[in-house]
Amino acid sequence: MMIKKAVFPVAGLGTRFLPATKANPKEMMPVVDKPLIQYAAEEAIAAGVKELIFVTSSSKRAIEDHFDKNYELESELEKRNKQDMLDIVRGVLPSGVGCVYIRQPEALGLGHAVLCAKDVVGNAPFAVILADDLIDGEDGGCLAQMSAQFEKYQSSILGIEKVSVDETEKYGIIKADDFDNHIGKVNAIVEKPKPEDAPSDLGVVGRYILTPKIFEMLEQTEKGAGGEIQLTDAIAKLLQVETVMAYEFQGQRYDCGSKMGYLQATVEYALKHPELQDKFMEYLRSYCIPALEK
Repeated sequence: MMIKKAVFPVAGLGTRFLPATKANPKEMMPVVDKPLIQYAAEEAIAAGVKELIFVTSSSKRAIEDHFDKNYELESELEKRNKQDMLDIVRGVLPSGVGCVYIRQPEALGLGHAVLCAKDVVGNAPFAVILADDLIDGEDGGCLAQMSAQFEKYQSSILGIEKVSVDETEKYGIIKADDFDNHIGKVNAIVEKPKPEDAPSDLGVVGRYILTPKIFEMLEQTEKGAGGEIQLTDAIAKLLQVETVMAYEFQGQRYDCGSKMGYLQATVEYALKHPELQDKFMEYLRSYCIPALEK
């Protein structure tokens, strides 16, 4: 079975970036010249996903507009013979890829957001991508790497990376055995444990491939941390009935849900941008070297 559907939980308030996110979704914040949600969508499409399922709220219309056609803009660019810009606009959603939008009626957490997509996903494995985690992945992207592992194991797969011991309270932390070529079987998962209680330093980041059995587990999961239905708690239940694997992806993750991670992503993506890299590097040298010498 191949991964053809991806769920994007985008109903969060983005309070860590207020006031920027007061009227603009955090997923629409740009890293250089593309919003975070587009990077996430492109990663999914590169992995072979054909249906993008956005779990939204009433304040996220900008995401729908971004992936929709803009006839007025396209017409104006055509009149001005701005073919390069026209190609960029039309390439936001490639041909053959569709979008579905589902409203999350209450802010009841990530697990609840995923459960909202049950009827659209149906009885098929699917991906979950959190746009806050911008991943510059090797070999076609993080999800493409995970999809290749799914083809081999045909089981749920969690994207993981090593985290600082003093940051375990920010992640779901797993216990896994027998890692071979960056993949191993998950034996336990704990939501945001204190460092002294963490079973390892392997944290789950915003990439999942899940079997449809997860929906049954979510329906059985009561509210947990923060009064929310936690996806981590449902995965802990899933472990009791199915194999769940953990994959240590190859690439660089930027936590764009934090100001520091967002700034790091902006700088490093600008340094790789074909139009900006040379001038931006020159600027950084002219600014940073004198600043460091003070």
